[in-house]
Amino acid sequence: MRPGAQKTEHGRPIWRGGVASLALDQIFFAIRYFGACQRGWGGGNNHHMKKYNFPSAVVLGAVSILSFHPSAQADTFGSGSNSFEISFVQISQTNNVADPASGNRYGAVPYEYRAGIYEVTESMITKATASGLVGVTAGAWTNQNQPAGNLNWFEAAAFVNFLNTNSGKTAAYNLSWSGTAWSMTLQSSSNAWTAGGTNLYRNKNAYYFLPSENEWYKAAYYNRTNYFLYPTASSSVPTAVTNGTSAGTAVFAGNGVSPAQPAVVTNSGGLSTYGTMGQGGNLREWNESASDGLNNNANAIRAMRGGYYPALAGTLASTNRDFFDPFLVNASFGFRVASVPEPSTYALLLLGAGAMYLWKRRRDSL
Repeated sequence: MRPGAQKTEHGRPIWRGGVASLALDQIFFAIRYFGACQRGWGGGNNHHMKKYNFPSAVVLGAVSILSFHPSAQADTFGSGSNSFEISFVQISQTNNVADPASGNRYGAVPYEYRAGIYEVTESMITKATASGLVGVTAGAWTNQNQPAGNLNWFEAAAFVNFLNTNSGKTAAYNLSWSGTAWSMTLQSSSNAWTAGGTNLYRNKNAYYFLPSENEWYKAAYYNRTNYFLYPTASSSVPTAVTNGTSAGTAVFAGNGVSPAQPAVVTNSGGLSTYGTMGQGGNLREWNESASDGLNNNANAIRAMRGGYYPALAGTLASTNRDFFDPFLVNASFGFRVASVPEPSTYALLLLGAGAMYLWKRRRDSL
């Protein structure tokens, strides 16, 4: 199916097929259009059409490409009735500094990546299981569009591995399923992720992964210049709600509100600066990182962030940090997915220029 804006998420277009696919369509439209202009439309007989030389075509094609900048993309997994989508936003501003309020420990990420807009849902787990995922038994809620709870760190990692292998990519984690329990071995130094420091949990070729504590923190609190205290694009205490999408709200206990369960993920509060939802309240979220940040012990205590629906406002703040045994299961434990970025606009620009050059050579040889 030709990619395009099939729907919107909170006013943001969601492009199916990814930014790269749609931009390629735009590139080749530019090639055809500017090529026709260069010839003179209709074989050169329509002299009212301006003729462009090749450098001009490249520049105009570049403008065409640069004008395209969707704010979110949805990736598809599974197949048929068991297909599902995960929507991502791009997290940019590379080489940002860590949050001074964290003692300069958290939030610095030197590369671009994508963060899941929403928490992973029970429906996603159900459909992934029907498509071959084993050893993951998330539950706790009656609505399949509520966040997946009741799972440990290894189950969250196994779901991420499924996303990779289901789309023909390298598994993020060295997991083994015994039939009753998960275990993990560290990556070799030659296979380990090294962007931002050596990470022996994550494979260097992983496309989807659990967000590290720094990746999670940046998506939640960074405002492209410095940091907010809450993941609702503000340093003011959010307004507690049982559900909704109003700016500055989150699903937690406060101002007379006491949610009995988490909200459906697309209705779990206001957005962060980058456009993620529910990073404060709803469910706590597993981070990939060990609590000491070293990631050199497969069974080390893991970091967890975000607070959850019956907790108070302080648990949503950047200053709050939880950590738990990765084998522990609790109804309040959920997660979201992160990913490598779509190709940058500049990379696509170079691709477009190269394609135009090849087109010109082919035209001149005819």
